[in-house]
Amino acid sequence: MDQIWQSFLKIIKEEAGNQTVETWFKAVSLEKLDRDKKTIHLNVPNLFVKNWLKEHYFTLIIQTLEKLFNAKNLSIEFISPNKNFNQNKNIIPASIINTKKTNQHTPIHNNNPNINNNSQPTKQTHPTNYNLPAKSTFSIRRNNVNSNYNFDSFIIGPNNSLAHAASYAVCQNLGKVYNPLFIYGGTGLGKTHLLHAIGNEVKNKDNSKNVLYQTIDRFTNEFIAAIRFDKVMLFRQKYQKVDLLLLDDIQFLSNKEQTQEMFFHIFNLLYEEKKQIVMTSDTFPKEINGLQARLKSRLEWGLVVDIQIPDLETKIAILEKKAEQISINLTEDVANFIASKITSNIRELEGALIRVNAFSTLTNKPLTLDLAKKVLLHLNNNIKKEGIMLDKVLKLVARHYSVSINDLKSKKRQKDIALIRQVTFYFMKKLTFCSLKTIGEFVGNRDHSTVLHSITKIEKNLENDRDFAKKLNNIEQKILMS
Repeated sequence: MDQIWQSFLKIIKEEAGNQTVETWFKAVSLEKLDRDKKTIHLNVPNLFVKNWLKEHYFTLIIQTLEKLFNAKNLSIEFISPNKNFNQNKNIIPASIINTKKTNQHTPIHNNNPNINNNSQPTKQTHPTNYNLPAKSTFSIRRNNVNSNYNFDSFIIGPNNSLAHAASYAVCQNLGKVYNPLFIYGGTGLGKTHLLHAIGNEVKNKDNSKNVLYQTIDRFTNEFIAAIRFDKVMLFRQKYQKVDLLLLDDIQFLSNKEQTQEMFFHIFNLLYEEKKQIVMTSDTFPKEINGLQARLKSRLEWGLVVDIQIPDLETKIAILEKKAEQISINLTEDVANFIASKITSNIRELEGALIRVNAFSTLTNKPLTLDLAKKVLLHLNNNIKKEGIMLDKVLKLVARHYSVSINDLKSKKRQKDIALIRQVTFYFMKKLTFCSLKTIGEFVGNRDHSTVLHSITKIEKNLENDRDFAKKLNNIEQKILMS
């Protein structure tokens, strides 16, 4: 049973995401399969979990377990040690799949935790054999700021100088300037580094300050746990006590109505008490889909700054700093080569350096330009796709429509510019192997969801408009032949 359940969790993780597994399915276990009665017995901690699984994941659960057990038409019986848990009403046959519409692939981060059941779960005592979160779970953890990330180790360039200056200014006058501070930019450009640097600087200046770094995923999971175990007040008190709240990846609040509601009240309270709030996102506040208008407005109350893709000189400086930190003898020609290979992501840049150094160490060979070329040979195709080809598409589409590249990369939303930008996204995805994230970052640091929406819109236009399809076909031929 344990092996089957572990296989089940892996499948659910792929289908609904790791957050769903951690939040809901880690609280459940597989008891047994009664083959005579064709019934699967699942242990659940309480009615709240049972109702949520039934409402949101039943189809996914039953279909997955039927595959793993190689059986059909199974039923599920939910079991709990709770005395108030009425087992007679918890047998759910697979036949309801055909009679009741259920959302089998609804991940928790899209419904969290805005329950819309016809009958609300009753309040109950918690089973004694289930590990409830202790009170300390909702206390501020002193070591949640990474001491490795500070302002001294942050490389300043034209792409991030404003974000750096604003972050440092916040530390000098906590809660009084740039509150909230909102930093946005693509993946791996240093947003999280700045958050931790702010936290470390504030703690170094005044160790009595309550500093809390939190990802939105962790904020969400804590909030869900607080609801499940009737500890919402402890949850709110935790955040009310902070002097500096550092929130990473605010875009993941998207479509989480109840979590947004809680965050809205916490934000208001901290702001009114002049407590500092710093947030990061992969996109500008107004472009975050699924976010309440009043919350978007508050995210822009203070200062909004962006971090862009670093230029070659900044990337070389980053490599040299990283090499110094981990004692790598990095020559100028190797640094230039690695920096030219990685186009947009600092994490990938540092990862390439570590890979080259590891190969050098393991093979006992000096870290030369030839060795770096050999180790990073796999990046040649990526460079063609991510650099040359994306740039080529951008230039040719802009030339065809007689618009500037700056306009396409800008935040302008005029109808004609928006359409040309959507066409650009469409060709970039069709003619390269680049991810939606890479394309979005290349064209003005846009979110991958914006790119996907644009591509979908162009594909629909192609189906319904033959003239439009002919025009795009001509553009495509020009790109391929140039």
